Amino acid sequence: MEVSSSSDSMEGIEGFQGISSNATEEMKDSYDMSYSRILSSSGPMNCSFLTEEFVEASPSECAAYEKYLNLSEFTAIWKSREWHGWPAELLVKTALQSLEMTFRLISSVLCDTRPYINREEWKRRLESLTASQLELISVICEGDKDAPTVQLSVSNGVIATKVGQEVWQRPGALPVVSRVSQESLLPRLGTWKRAEHMVSRIWLVIETHMQRAPFTLGLGEPNLSGKPILEYDKICKPSYLYSFRQSSQFHNAEDHTLCTVHQIFEAWLFVAHLLLRRIHQRIDHEDSVGASKDCWTIERIWQLLTDIQNLFLLVDPDDFLCLKHQLSINRATSSSTSKGAYCLKSTALRSLTDACKELRNLVPKVMGVEADPKGGPRLQEAVLELFHSHRHTRRESPNGETSCGIIHILLAFQGIEAAVKRFFFSFQQLVIAVMSSAEMNRTTYLGASDALTQIYSEPPFFPSVDGAKIFLSDFWKHRTIAMGECMQKPVGKSNEATRKHEHQYVIP
Repeated sequence: MEVSSSSDSMEGIEGFQGISSNATEEMKDSYDMSYSRILSSSGPMNCSFLTEEFVEASPSECAAYEKYLNLSEFTAIWKSREWHGWPAELLVKTALQSLEMTFRLISSVLCDTRPYINREEWKRRLESLTASQLELISVICEGDKDAPTVQLSVSNGVIATKVGQEVWQRPGALPVVSRVSQESLLPRLGTWKRAEHMVSRIWLVIETHMQRAPFTLGLGEPNLSGKPILEYDKICKPSYLYSFRQSSQFHNAEDHTLCTVHQIFEAWLFVAHLLLRRIHQRIDHEDSVGASKDCWTIERIWQLLTDIQNLFLLVDPDDFLCLKHQLSINRATSSSTSKGAYCLKSTALRSLTDACKELRNLVPKVMGVEADPKGGPRLQEAVLELFHSHRHTRRESPNGETSCGIIHILLAFQGIEAAVKRFFFSFQQLVIAVMSSAEMNRTTYLGASDALTQIYSEPPFFPSVDGAKIFLSDFWKHRTIAMGECMQKPVGKSNEATRKHEHQYVIP
């Protein structure tokens, strides 16, 4: 790759008055070193680290994984549209179905007859997972006025006797009938003695988080603000969802846990893919606020994916390791050789990871600056100038977006990068904790181990943004040194001259 001289990019540094020649040379050297690091990271990179031949699961393994989870049926539901005037239908429907599967997992834990499981910790983890999902759902539903809802009905004394109705009354007002889902498992769990306190807390979480949305879910929460109620049963279809419940063929209680956890995992992967698609659309329409919001939502989904996988820390070692071999996870079979962790058989996970890395291709469009085909620092300099000048001037980029909005998108991009790397680092440690450290050293795991290590040790996803921060840090370092030298000069120079020096000290 041809690279233009970085000395051209330092044009104007010699004009920084009050800086010693040694400091100027040191800044040049620092810039050259920083820029060379960025060039090395922006060169040919392995953008599909999980799809290399040595780690990619075979088609038969991926097919077995999808069949075990009934993934084709779930995907068909997630992709089907019924309300064409509701743009967020697929997002909300998939997230709600993931939530409903979490309720199913809660009921399974409560009904588990094994005396040796840590039931209390399972309940705490699942309650926390439910709260995290509800928070994300409320963010997705924020400002959504197109969702199909029903209004609360006011009773004049005649109330239909249906299981799915609640009646409550404000002082001095007529009784209000609030509809509750008849198919969701949560209202039923609320009638269980062993689950009533847990469900009461979940109802309060729904009430709290759905304050940011124009409707509520209708799962038994108080709905004290009298909001419209989402058509939960028609959208989520809980009864149809339960028809895909995995029936254990090995008489192993962890079989249902493994299946349900991965179904929840796949549902949020699908949501993240939809959000990535919407990010591209919003950037094309110069909607920096919406794009940055979706980016941060994806960052939180990666954190949620980590929490979902960490549920396996609670599985019983004897039951789970027995199931691992019963399912031939990471074990050579007659038809294929298993390669890598069970989670890595998910094509959606590999696809989402690569798509998150490819967000760097949006940086030139966001900045309104065309990347230098010769590898010059044009884009990095634009980012550097943006970071340094946005406090002093409110300007717009060539594509019409404000500087603050652009910075928010760039920071959200890097937030996604950090979340992706945290997930894979956490997943590697999870494999060690659940299946022992020797598992990572076996032949079947060597490729996956190398790939998991590579994701958090490779160069940054967004080299121009990273390079701009490196140079900006060096700038403030040397500015502080230079100002310290000025303060140590003999008294006698006028304050006006000192102020003039400060104003002339700017990034070129």
